[in-house]
Amino acid sequence: MADEIREQRIIPIDIESEMKKSFIDYAMSVIIDRALPDVRDGLKPVHRRILYTMFTSGFTPDKPYRKSVATVGEALKSFHPHGDAAVYDSLVRMAQDFSLRHPLVDGHGNFGSRDGDAAAAMRYTEARLAKISMEMLADINKDTVDFKPNFDEHEVEPVVLPSRFPNLLVNGSSGIAVGMATNIPPHNLGEVIDGICAVIDNSEITIDELMKYIKGPDFPTAAKIIGKKGIRDAYRTGRGRLVVRSEATIEEMHGNRHRIIISEIPYLVNKARLIEKIAELVKDKRLEGISFLQDESGREEPVRIVIELKRDANPNVVLNQLYKNTQLQETFSVNMVAIVPTEDKLYEPRTLNLRQAIDYYIVHQEDVIRRRTKFELDKAEARAHILEGLKIALDHLDEVIKIIRNSKTEALAKEGLSERFGFSEKQAQAIVDMRLGRLTGLEREKLENEYNELLEKIKYYKEILANEILVHQIIKDELNVLKDKYSNDRRTKIEIDEDEIDIEDLIQEEESVITMTHFGYVKRLPADTYKSQRRGGKGIIGLSTREEDFVKNLFVTSTHNFIMFFTNKGRVYRLKAYEIPEAGRQAKGTAIVNLLQLDGDEKVTTVIPIQEYKEGLYLVMATRNGLVKKTDLMEYDSIRKGGLAAVTLRENDELIDVKLTDGAQDVMLSTVNGMAIRFNETDARPIGRVSQGVKGIELDDGDYVIGMEVVTDNTTLLVVTENGFGKRTDLEEYKVQTRGGKGVLTYRITEKTGKSIGMMLVSEEDDIILISSDGSIIRMKVNEISILGRATQGVTLMRMSEGNNVVSMARMVNEECPDGTDCEDMEDGPSEDVTESET
Repeated sequence: MADEIREQRIIPIDIESEMKKSFIDYAMSVIIDRALPDVRDGLKPVHRRILYTMFTSGFTPDKPYRKSVATVGEALKSFHPHGDAAVYDSLVRMAQDFSLRHPLVDGHGNFGSRDGDAAAAMRYTEARLAKISMEMLADINKDTVDFKPNFDEHEVEPVVLPSRFPNLLVNGSSGIAVGMATNIPPHNLGEVIDGICAVIDNSEITIDELMKYIKGPDFPTAAKIIGKKGIRDAYRTGRGRLVVRSEATIEEMHGNRHRIIISEIPYLVNKARLIEKIAELVKDKRLEGISFLQDESGREEPVRIVIELKRDANPNVVLNQLYKNTQLQETFSVNMVAIVPTEDKLYEPRTLNLRQAIDYYIVHQEDVIRRRTKFELDKAEARAHILEGLKIALDHLDEVIKIIRNSKTEALAKEGLSERFGFSEKQAQAIVDMRLGRLTGLEREKLENEYNELLEKIKYYKEILANEILVHQIIKDELNVLKDKYSNDRRTKIEIDEDEIDIEDLIQEEESVITMTHFGYVKRLPADTYKSQRRGGKGIIGLSTREEDFVKNLFVTSTHNFIMFFTNKGRVYRLKAYEIPEAGRQAKGTAIVNLLQLDGDEKVTTVIPIQEYKEGLYLVMATRNGLVKKTDLMEYDSIRKGGLAAVTLRENDELIDVKLTDGAQDVMLSTVNGMAIRFNETDARPIGRVSQGVKGIELDDGDYVIGMEVVTDNTTLLVVTENGFGKRTDLEEYKVQTRGGKGVLTYRITEKTGKSIGMMLVSEEDDIILISSDGSIIRMKVNEISILGRATQGVTLMRMSEGNNVVSMARMVNEECPDGTDCEDMEDGPSEDVTESET
């Protein structure tokens, strides 16, 4: 019997699946609840619990210091049962002015040193909240943040702190989780606040523009950052390597000797260990020229390392050897990983760029202000409700007193008041509790004034809740108050690295016009070139290229922006605009094959300028065989010089077009046999960069896709056939369908018309170019092409001789008006069909 019971208690479990499940649970616990900071308040759970413990225990800046063991014990008891060493070590770090740019704990006693000395035991040191920490906890009792049960569900703790200042960037953070780590450098409070205000004022601000406000990290130990490339990489991608170098001066001594004075060392470098390393290198004769080494650091000068040199030593050579072989020059690897809230109220770790970190903070502050305002509004309305009852009672005082005096109990008195005057339970209770002193004339006046003030507050609170602009103004005002109160000058200097000349820094950022021709010639011109030409009214300017060539792509962009080139083989290349050679107005430009590492039969099909890689933008791609792929633009933020696979193509397939979208637009595909489909891109979920994609349109045998367009207002669909026929059709005739269907007939293909060779969305102001197999081209205005129904043959656009047919079509770009402005002051181009010789 016992054996049967024992067998029933045994549950067979696959050890592999159990290990996977258990390790994932453990990993997520470490990632979310221990090792990584929250993007909103910049705190790990242990730091948040310490600050909240000190706040609820009354260890505030206006009270005397309290023993650190009191804070540690209370935190362990109520919120963080992970050992006293973990809690005390975290408390100590928050009190060190060489670890945090703005310490969150005001410590009294020995809290360690730059020499790596440990802090005294927690029973000896004392601590209280720093003044700036009160800004982290401001309004926490006004329902500004969510609370959750603690580990034993006897108390509650905040999920996140209100954090009136951006602690994640100001104080930084570091931690090692399971499979990931974070290392966020500290920044200058004033600069970060200026950057946040700039984002609020301009939602389209780029990271490069943001760097005009936030220069770079600002370490509490000062020193200097060499070069801007690491800063720029970190702010754009969340990852970067900063070269941090000590502040050193060379002084001349008597006897033609020199000495090197080190007054600042890199962040988190142990000073005592640094000096030991220098002494060790001198002893082993790996470092020549040093005769004397001494640490003269003190209270007035926290770092002063004196290195005296021999008579014949070159001080610059010795200093460079010190930078190379010791921690006088250190690399800080930025890895901006933080826990971010998701739409389904869960949390996940994410690598953030500078703009994303600021955006999450702004959203958090919006939520805090709205919740605080709602709390204040409810409180004001509740008090106004009571005052309204008191005012009625005072206006009918004799009757109120009579009802109360004639009631046997308080409950009957409240019931009588409610029946007579319509008071609520709370109003009736306030009236029976009212003191006789409130019946004086002065008290009645005070009550009236209080009620009027409450009405003004209620009106203001409702305005805040209804007006996002007002919320943003409050955020800016509160941040600027903090800036005036707590910010100080930048400590870390940023210097140019002589060995790393950043070409982008040497090139002036200016608006340029990029043109690319049908045959692949590209060039760059200053934008003001076109402005001066417009004033001169020169009309259409011919290119000094092959006669049948013409401009196919033209756009205005900054010299510092990226330009992406997609090819028919599914690869993507990228250049900075300034990497495209500047050429004169009449010059044909540079062949694109000389700028990109293209294969022999590879050709560029799409050119897309990118101002900034950011979340919320997508690339939608279409292939010849009817597949579409939608991928987050951020997947393409690191493209090698030799290009990158943009999409994985099947055999006998090729990439025909790529569009940049916001993720919610209608897409149209058209085929050679005259079919077309319109679907919303939300039908295609975002997938990885090297994926093949999903079916966009069902193709019959022998059919293939010839074009893709993103639907825009005030356009019609133009389709052209190989025998020179074409027509325009209103987009209303193409209803939105489910992706992957056969679509609808968009052109009646006959032996007379031939098959479709191209499609595009055009507006009334556009001109188009048709190119035939014998090299002839014709240009015509779109408004001269008839608008016909879907199932029609169209009209003749270009007459074909025997054996000749249309092979390509393109929108003609007007070089005179790159910015789309009115060009009435120029000579009109030819309005009739233009042949090759006429262009």
